Order: sequence, then C-alpha cells, then structure tokens
Amino acid sequence: MVESSTSLADAEAEARVRADDRAHVFHSWSAQALIDPLPVAGGAGATFWDYNGTSYLDFSSQLVNLNLGHQHPDLVAAIQEQAGRLATIAPAMANDVRGELARRICDVAPDGFSKVFFTNGGADANENAVRMARIVTGKRKVLSAYRSYHGNTTTAISLTGDPRRWANEPADGSVAHFFGPYPYRSAFHSSTPEEESARALAHLEQTIVLEGASTIGAIILESIVGTNGVLIPPPGYYAGVRELCDRYGILLIADEVMVGFGRVGEWFAFQAFDVVPDLITFAKGVNSGYVPLGGVVISDRVAAHFDTTVFPGGLTYSGHPLACAAGVATFEVFERDGILERVRDLGTRVVEPRLRAMASRHPSVGDVRGMGLFWAIELVKNRETREPLVPFNAAGADAAPVAAVAAACKREGVWPFTHFNRLHVAPPLVITEDELVRGLEVIDRALDVADTYAV
Repeated sequence: MVESSTSLADAEAEARVRADDRAHVFHSWSAQALIDPLPVAGGAGATFWDYNGTSYLDFSSQLVNLNLGHQHPDLVAAIQEQAGRLATIAPAMANDVRGELARRICDVAPDGFSKVFFTNGGADANENAVRMARIVTGKRKVLSAYRSYHGNTTTAISLTGDPRRWANEPADGSVAHFFGPYPYRSAFHSSTPEEESARALAHLEQTIVLEGASTIGAIILESIVGTNGVLIPPPGYYAGVRELCDRYGILLIADEVMVGFGRVGEWFAFQAFDVVPDLITFAKGVNSGYVPLGGVVISDRVAAHFDTTVFPGGLTYSGHPLACAAGVATFEVFERDGILERVRDLGTRVVEPRLRAMASRHPSVGDVRGMGLFWAIELVKNRETREPLVPFNAAGADAAPVAAVAAACKREGVWPFTHFNRLHVAPPLVITEDELVRGLEVIDRALDVADTYAV
C-alpha cells in the first residue's frame, strides 16, 4: 500500500465514522450485517485515502462516475462560486448554468437534438426516457438486453437484465428481454464478431415479431454494456438495431449513463459506431457525480410531441444549479485539457497492449476487451472450456477466487472494480500515465492469484 502524504492517521476519527456508519447508514445492494465499508478521509485526482493514511489508486472511479477524479479544483470552485451566488432555484424557473449546460450537451450531441430534460441520476433518466417513448409512440412495451443495468427504480430495474432485477419482480410488466451480442460467450454459437452481429440481430428481430411490433414503444441499449461485461457492439450491430427500430416504428434509447462523457474517448459512446438514437440518457460523468445529476437528451422529433402536449413528469431538483455549475466546468476542463484525445491515446497506447500481454501470460485470463479507459479482464478456470473463474451471480465462498484477486490489488494500493468473474479497468480520466502503468502492474501481479485457481 502507498502512504498518503496529505493525510495523517486519525484513529479517533476513523472509529467515529465507522461507528456512525454501522449504526445508522443503510447501504445499497447489501446484507447490512455482512459488510464493513472502508472509512474514506479524502481524495485527490486518481487517488483516495483512509484515516490510517493508506492511499489507493481508484481503478473503479468509484462507481465509474468520477471521470475527472477526486476534488478536481475547477469543479469544486464552480460549485463554491454557484453556492455563493444562487444555491438553488425551482426547475420551473430559467437559470443561467442550467441553460448553459443544456446548450453545451446539445452541442456535442448529434444534429437534431436541441432539448435536455434534467434528472437527479441515471435511473430516473431512463425512467423518463421510457415515459417519453411510450407517450410519443402510444405503445407501452420496452425491450432491453440481458446482461444490462439501467437503474433501481421501478421501470429501470425491470429493464435491467442482471440478477439485481430478480428480487424486485414483478415491477413494470411491460418489459421484455433479449440476448445482446457477446462474442466470447455467444448465445448464438457464432465464430466471428460479424457472425455474432448478424445472428444477434436476427434474434432481436424475431423477439420484436413475437412480442408484437405494434406493442413496442422503445428498445433501450447501453451503448457499451458496463457493469455486466464491458461488451463492445460487434461490427454492424448498433446500426442494425437502428434499422430494425426504423422498420418497426420503435424508438431507440441509448443508455449512456456509464459510458458517456469521455469514458471511451467520445462525448457519447454511440458516436464511435456512427449511429443516432432517438433519446440519450446520461448521468455520472456529466459532472463526475460531485452533485447528483442526470438527464435525457431529446431528439427534435420526440421533443416536438410535447410542444402543445403536457409532459407528465418532473423532479424538485431537476437541473439543480450546483450540479449544473459542475457540469459546465466539466465541459471547460474537457475542452481545455483535451480529455477525449488523452483517453483515446491512453487506451490504445498504454492500456490495450498491457492487457493483451497479461492475457498471453496468465492462464486465468480468458478475454480482454474495451475502449478508452473502460476495459474488462474476464477470468476463467479453463481457457479451453471458458468456464468462469467464479459462477454467474457468485456470492460468499463461491466468489472467493475473485475476492482474493481484489484483495491482492488492495494490498498494493489499487482499488479495483470486480463483477462476477471479471476485473474491470475504469480509472479517472485524469489519471497520470505513471499512475495508470503502476495500477496495471499491480493488476498483473494480482492475476498470479487468479492463476492458482486455473487449470
């Protein structure tokens, strides 16, 4: 582990934080008595530290939201300045930073997008995008992929295609799921990415036909699947989904909550695939989560429906000035510091070759895939059979091998992102090259632990 020079050990403060947390904070996605959250004292850039002064490289960007890192001075200053000028105002009012951020978002969206509906985060962004699609099309059903995550609210969790949905069912009954492309573990027995794309599209079309195109208002896709695998659409897939939507009168919603705002070196990840959706949802990287913010970028075709028809939705904190001020500052930092360009450079020049070298050395690595600063290392027991290192939805003792890999990373001062049998690489976009290399070297050594479970 690396000792932080900016934080002194403070056992009394740590004990107080831990006691209050364990006594009074109810944590998400957790059995409360089985967790022991790390008390965090501070952070800067790509690093955070605990009350013992132990620092960690944040290779998960917390929840893949801290795109500009901890305590970025420009974002902090923007929030402070806005708080001193106008801390909050109702969403029915016009506000300078709210309007400026909406304009800036539309400027980087495709042509034909000129309106933004602000929300408090990604889940309610997806909820409201679906609401818009249902109203505009007059059709209620929505299709979403297995191996997806769209949020924890009623419709968003129904759209989610991973096990977090199960305990929340039944929720929104007007949702149906389909298999998206996953070349490494193809549901279609494909042997090439192109074949995977064609077969996945044929499956999606059959799902549309069997579910009834006349009942389907929208298809929602994570532009790049995030938590459930960093799954990059194979050639032609995204364009094929767009064509199916056009053919059957269905709106396409691009969920950019995790991958938008620079994570893969694009403002929006779908722009890497030359596709234009009808609705774009965002959150996380728009202001690195310094103040909760999300939203829907609305195509002119959809927005026009509500020119004289009331949109039946709203949030008390929609477009909160403090959140929007941090969003405006985010655009300024991206443009001044060439964030998109550096993400593409670091991804292709630093991350990809090192991960591919790890894959060649470690028998526990079945696949590596990603773009920019968003990658997955898929861990297996056996490369030939592709048996996962831990089972799908593993917990407790079943998850021990990946937990051991994560522990090895933490011992050397890297805080990893793990999910099922994968280790994800998603550091802040402002990470220095030296920090990035150091973190990847720690992961390389931690994979020695995974190798002990491989056969």
